[in-house]
Amino acid sequence: MSGDSSYGSFNWRGFLRRWQEEWMPRPEGEADGGPRSVVLGRDGAGEAAIVAAEERLGRRLPPSYREFLAVSDGWFVDQTAGVYRLGGVAEIDWFGDPYDMTPVYEGFLDDDPSREAVLLAGMWRRALRLETDSDASYALLDPGDRDEDGEWALYVYQGWSGEFPDRYPSFRAYMEAMYRHFHATRAERSDFVNATTREQDGRVERARSLALRGRYEEAVPLLEEAAGFGRPHSAVLLNQIRHFLAPGHSRGYGSLVADARYLPEVLPVEAVGPAQEQWRAGGDEHWLGMMAARGAGREAAEAVLGEVRDGTYRYAPAGAWGRAVGEAREAARWGACDAAWRVLRDALPRWEQPGPLLIVPLGLLADPVLGPLVTAERGREVLATPRAKHTGPAPQAVPALDPPGLAWLAEPARFPRSFGGGYRCVWVEGVEPARLPGLIGEDGAVLSGPVRPFDAARAARRPHEREDEGVELWEDRAVVAAGRAEGAWAFAFDGYGLHHMSQLFRSPVTDASAAGRAVVVWCEPGSASAGGRPDAFHLSVAEGGEERYAFTLWGSEVERSGAIPDALDPDRLFRPGDSGNEGHRRALDALHGELGLSLPRFALTEGRLPTFTTRSWTRAPREGEGFAYLAFGRVRR
Repeated sequence: MSGDSSYGSFNWRGFLRRWQEEWMPRPEGEADGGPRSVVLGRDGAGEAAIVAAEERLGRRLPPSYREFLAVSDGWFVDQTAGVYRLGGVAEIDWFGDPYDMTPVYEGFLDDDPSREAVLLAGMWRRALRLETDSDASYALLDPGDRDEDGEWALYVYQGWSGEFPDRYPSFRAYMEAMYRHFHATRAERSDFVNATTREQDGRVERARSLALRGRYEEAVPLLEEAAGFGRPHSAVLLNQIRHFLAPGHSRGYGSLVADARYLPEVLPVEAVGPAQEQWRAGGDEHWLGMMAARGAGREAAEAVLGEVRDGTYRYAPAGAWGRAVGEAREAARWGACDAAWRVLRDALPRWEQPGPLLIVPLGLLADPVLGPLVTAERGREVLATPRAKHTGPAPQAVPALDPPGLAWLAEPARFPRSFGGGYRCVWVEGVEPARLPGLIGEDGAVLSGPVRPFDAARAARRPHEREDEGVELWEDRAVVAAGRAEGAWAFAFDGYGLHHMSQLFRSPVTDASAAGRAVVVWCEPGSASAGGRPDAFHLSVAEGGEERYAFTLWGSEVERSGAIPDALDPDRLFRPGDSGNEGHRRALDALHGELGLSLPRFALTEGRLPTFTTRSWTRAPREGEGFAYLAFGRVRR
């Protein structure tokens, strides 16, 4: 290769020389004569030859490709992407769309196509073809897809793949990507060692140290570049950071499952996707086979998958961090998610690495109670916290997710799972949540393991499905989530059931009050349609097995009993002329102020809580009373 030392802002000569000096055949290409037997480039084309080619083509070539040709008149790419050699000035020519790809891609355009789709559809007839040797693949420079520097986008189309072409913003970007690919396909070879591999491995080690010091934003670009070169451990470290940045999206951790130091943290996280049936291809056997291929024992993988699926997996690290995890789980399992997170946040600096390749407490994400606490904001908080004996400034604490009181229930549209269809709740003062099934549960009711309240309610069997158990069609047995609220209150909440308050309604408040003061609230928005149900709101308070006071609002009518405190008087809370849910909000504020009632929003909408089935919230119809029961099913045709 010949030419000046540098063209423009990019040193093509140094770049191509390094590529040539580092060149080594892929393992399947060992028979071609040895690591230095292939000359990748040729002498550069002179300016006159480049100008002649431009006159032949009728276009001035884009800057980075022109500069490349002046240093090397062609290149042996040798890529698995299907393009092997790029031609020089005498060999390049217009593609001309010999296979009529234009109408095919025009057929993909909708009524309002994107700029990218329009450019791609027109590319086939405009493009300059660069490759001279390939596996039914084409390297195409598109003069119609230009940037502000005059660079043409380069498309690589693999004719056998059935996929859309890969796009690179310029010829230089393509060559840099191919250089990284050259490295990545040889990265596992122990004899592939050179200045670039040493430089990239240094980046990986620096990124690892930065990440543990809480400086993950600086670590990410270092790891991204090293991962492009296929450097060992770069992708594993990068995926840990990305997993905490987007906790709901699973990541792969390669052969870490084969190392006993990492398996207890990595294998449960790998099992989350299959356990939630997010990944159905091949079912469990496919996943178990993959884990076995990566070094995890089948028996261990099956056991972990079962625990993650049925919610019995427990993240249990050792040391001070492990003790904090246990304390946090006890708080979160009853709904105190913000308190649980404070425990974890305070203990995070004391987290210890089981080995150098783990830079975050990964197993936390698989715990059915604690994993949901790691929102994207909290994931960033974890990453920004110095840990594993590393030092640095502590990040600003993420604000609490649970607002005080109950007013958030009046704003259901703000939350992913809303209670727009109504909700009902029982509070009992001075008892533990574990006692609630004995107070208001159906016969034999026990608390379940931690589960999404929404899932538990939707999976509940309906009365017509339980007739063989003696359940009557008129019964309204609620599946409630149990937990602790602020103060000394335990709660049992149903926000996802398909029930409606009726004239047969029977408040469970007296049963609940056998152990302490109890409160029942049932709110059900009405239907706006003609003849629809009116808004309904019920409050009852009892103590020592006796109801103290209650009211039930049906539209504009109110039924009341007992000595209702002024602060809870329905005439003060629900006023004529109210619009929307003003009365509802007033009532919730009053319940918080007068009785100290609250509910943990995050646990009920995003977290996991134990559940149980209550006794019926309706009484048996009396003589002359009726009820209607409708059940809908899906029929296959």
